[in-house]
Amino acid sequence: MTISIGNDHAGPDYKKAIVKHLEEKGFTVINHGTDTFDSVDYPDFGHPVATDVEQGKADFGILICGSGNGVAMAANKHKGIRAALAWTVEISALTRRHNNANILCIPARYTAIPQAVEMVDAFLNTDFEGGRHQNRIDKIPC
Repeated sequence: MTISIGNDHAGPDYKKAIVKHLEEKGFTVINHGTDTFDSVDYPDFGHPVATDVEQGKADFGILICGSGNGVAMAANKHKGIRAALAWTVEISALTRRHNNANILCIPARYTAIPQAVEMVDAFLNTDFEGGRHQNRIDKIPC
């Protein structure tokens, strides 16, 4: 499975920990994030991740910024993308189970790195339930 990841200046340490964790589990990771804490613009990292998922180059995406909101807004401009902001393990799983999210957005300023790694695992290990949830997703224009 291939995961595309991106982050702004709020998330280099998060990205590093998540990439290491994913690679240890055998995932292929496409890295679009910055490695420094110098101020950058989150859309410059959100759009490439969303494009990877949109074009099928990655199965899922992970985006990290200070609040998680900016990268989610940027990614959700892409056709077929359902980027979801999560700040707990349970919400991360629910974004997959109920919303069939394909990009997880992590708020670096409101989560700890170990929690973020757990959120990634929950996201990747949870299947979409379909059924009534599919009916709702069908009402979201692409």
